[in-house]
Amino acid sequence: MRTRALFIRIVKQFLRDRRTLALLILAPLLVLSLMYLVFNGDTYRPKLGTVQIPSGLQQQLERKDAELHVYGSSQEAEQALLARHIDAYLALRDGVPIIRLEGSNPSHNQAIMMILSEAAGQGGAWSNTTASADSGTRDADAANAAAPVTEYLHGGADMTTFDSLGPVLIGVFAFFFVFLIAGVSFLKERTSGTLERLLATPLRRWEVVVGYILGFGLFTGIQTILIAEYSIQVLGLMMTGSIWYVLLITLLLSLTALSFGTLMSTFANSEFQMIQFIPLVIVPQVFFSGLFDLETMSSWLRWLAHLMPIKYGADALRSVMIRGEGWHAIQGDIYILIGLSLLFMSANVLALRKHRKI
Repeated sequence: MRTRALFIRIVKQFLRDRRTLALLILAPLLVLSLMYLVFNGDTYRPKLGTVQIPSGLQQQLERKDAELHVYGSSQEAEQALLARHIDAYLALRDGVPIIRLEGSNPSHNQAIMMILSEAAGQGGAWSNTTASADSGTRDADAANAAAPVTEYLHGGADMTTFDSLGPVLIGVFAFFFVFLIAGVSFLKERTSGTLERLLATPLRRWEVVVGYILGFGLFTGIQTILIAEYSIQVLGLMMTGSIWYVLLITLLLSLTALSFGTLMSTFANSEFQMIQFIPLVIVPQVFFSGLFDLETMSSWLRWLAHLMPIKYGADALRSVMIRGEGWHAIQGDIYILIGLSLLFMSANVLALRKHRKI
């Protein structure tokens, strides 16, 4: 009888907590659906540029499953590579085939090299006609015998998958832990009555929010700095840009997570309900952060990435750490992260109305 009474109490408890019951049923279906859409997308088509290469090789490349772009000069192809419109381009320099890779994504590099190798081995070789343009007229047999030279705009042949995904992982872990810690801590302040006592003072809502953000932000900022420094200095993650930009981006991402976590905590009544937000808030962001190739997703699904704060932080970190780019490349992501932080903080101020109207 006692076991039966306990069983009935737990069942009634779940039936009364509709949010937990809905999450128990719907959250796994949502995550599985996202995984299906992410992993069941189109096969990635490498974007390859060519600069007056031999006609036989050009014909072989056209038969491959690649997006080909023909350029009149190496300068045009280099500009397209810098803008990331193509993954690589193939040209002849003094009769020697040059494969110039963008280099920041090892999987794209591998796909390009495989296509070029297959094309050269299926009758195209590296030349079956004379080559002209930048390098002047070259004998077909000389170009045919020349071994291709591989160059990298970013990264290099020794770049690992961890180097490529490392900036994204820094963003994901910084956001996840700050979101969770901030949400649970702010929830504890509210459930313990501390927040209500503060709201009984002459403090305004925005002063309460800013005070909590600054207080929690000091320690979450230390945490994110340690994550970035440990990844670069101890784990040896590739770092070609300014460390100060990395710290700035990581701090802004943690500030966004902090303000977002405190906002979400206003809709939870316990630590367990706060944790329930993870599959609904964090997991979708991981899928669209850059850990998985967004270009293989359906176009109607890809736009969701622009709603995810982690995506902007990860893009900026990749630009600095892998490509060595500066302010001009990351300023858009920086402004968006600042805007999101201010938006979440403003929403926090409005959410406190249910506790006290000032």
